[in-house]
Amino acid sequence: MDPVIVVGAGPVGLTLALALARYEVPVTVLDEAPPEATGQEGRRLARTAVLRPETAALLERLGCATTEGTRWMGWRTMRRRAEVARVPFAAPAGSVKDEEQGEPGPSGEARSGEDAGAVEAEPSPLHLPQHALTRELRAALSDEADVRIIQDSRLTVLKQDSSGVTVHTRGDNGTVWRASYLVGCDGARSVVRKLLGARFPGRTAVERYAVAALRAELPWPGEAVLHRSPPRGGEVTARPLPEGVWRLDWLLPPDGQLVTPDALLARVCDALSLWCGEVPAYDLLDTGVHAVHHRLARRWRSGRAFLAGDAAHLLGAMGTQGLDEGLRDAGNLAWKLALAWHHGASDVLLDSYQAERREAIAARLRAADRTLPTVRGEGGWRAVRRTVLPGAARSHDILLTDGHLGRGLLGAPQAHTRTPLAPAAPPAGSVLVGTAVGAPVADVPVTAPDGSESRLHDRLGGELLVVLVAPGTGVWERRHWLGAGLMPRLAAAVSALPMRAELLVTEGYPGADAHTVLVVRPDGHLVAALAGVRPAELFACADAARGGATPATVAAPAGERRPDEATSEATANR
Repeated sequence: MDPVIVVGAGPVGLTLALALARYEVPVTVLDEAPPEATGQEGRRLARTAVLRPETAALLERLGCATTEGTRWMGWRTMRRRAEVARVPFAAPAGSVKDEEQGEPGPSGEARSGEDAGAVEAEPSPLHLPQHALTRELRAALSDEADVRIIQDSRLTVLKQDSSGVTVHTRGDNGTVWRASYLVGCDGARSVVRKLLGARFPGRTAVERYAVAALRAELPWPGEAVLHRSPPRGGEVTARPLPEGVWRLDWLLPPDGQLVTPDALLARVCDALSLWCGEVPAYDLLDTGVHAVHHRLARRWRSGRAFLAGDAAHLLGAMGTQGLDEGLRDAGNLAWKLALAWHHGASDVLLDSYQAERREAIAARLRAADRTLPTVRGEGGWRAVRRTVLPGAARSHDILLTDGHLGRGLLGAPQAHTRTPLAPAAPPAGSVLVGTAVGAPVADVPVTAPDGSESRLHDRLGGELLVVLVAPGTGVWERRHWLGAGLMPRLAAAVSALPMRAELLVTEGYPGADAHTVLVVRPDGHLVAALAGVRPAELFACADAARGGATPATVAAPAGERRPDEATSEATANR
């Protein structure tokens, strides 16, 4: 069978290629850049990404090193000259928090002016340079025999038929390529999107930022800071990187005024003098200015072709992270394309990528559009309470913190409440647990039948997971519980499922009673929770998770042209 073609060799395209390779799917990555351009940007420390813990875990499961990034010890919010909130983060494994930091601030929820008491520290985001992420993804892919990266290959023609996709490229490696499926991860000016005729409506320059990367000693080693309404210089965010490097971002006025080098240096000095009492010694490493756009492609799937990352969506206002969402696109799509490549797939499965991920991004954009006028404009807190979160005792600071840290409406992982990959009705014997159906599962300790122990999230990215909640198994010998109680019946039911599944056992799960059986998708979303072993219901859940019966061929979604009718050409102009 022909490989999957990924167009674009940025972080999203490389992550998708690596995820597919882990599923033993051959991949061809078409990169427009010539070989000599690879790594040309060097250490662009003003171009970094903040990844939520779940997204960072995805990269680590795929074998991509993240050691050039840093995890913060806390997040501080300041207004004028005062600290108003602090969010403590759990120390990374193997590290010790600096005792001089003292006790955590007001609350893990960062409520201003309230003392909510002690809270359990949440895991930190991962902050790393984009060039380092790209380099480590390429290094991980270099060990994959079935992945080819073809550079100097610009897409010009895309044709589909009932069994695959044919593309033409130009450049030194211009030729004709054949693929089973194609994914456009080629950025905001995506050629794939244009060839597919997918509209890309939205708003331009929603926010503008000046950025500087510098090495200096600031008063909060290992902590990130959001400084709102400082006495001079405008709102600024300071986020640490390894080796004493910081990335600073200043929100710019919406008038589009040019930021000169002198004006940027003045902002650096204003911020440093405010924080340190005087301007300390510093090394300015990199600078830049960037605009945030909000756009959402109308269609993310056309027959056997898909869009992901910036080719499908642009976002980033109020601290939200477009690259993080692009990597989540890759995680959602990879297991579905792998299932289709190895076993065939229904339209339900392939359409579910757009249904789930487009709705998640649309929810982000809606939340930002509703929040921006009140947080950034005039009207203050009363407007927020009236138009965004009526009756809630939250502030602008909390909304911005949510965006930066990947929480709440602006950043928390989405629950796929309307996914087509769920049974049409709750199966008989369904029970409620601490995770809603369609939401990401909690990361609990699990044990496999061979006795190996791990965390549940470490088992993601492979097969369907079936998890039995069985208190006490940790103190039994494996030979006793493996053949006792519900295990033999459950093992037999799992072996009869319509897609490959792994059986795991956990001593406990939030909100779950003993003998609850959890059905978990390869990307970590809960399909169902069942009371006891119910082979028929378990089969129905697995069948729903794979999109139902697999037809002999994959047809185009309703309302679109048939794949064999879809022929697109474009000039090389973007």
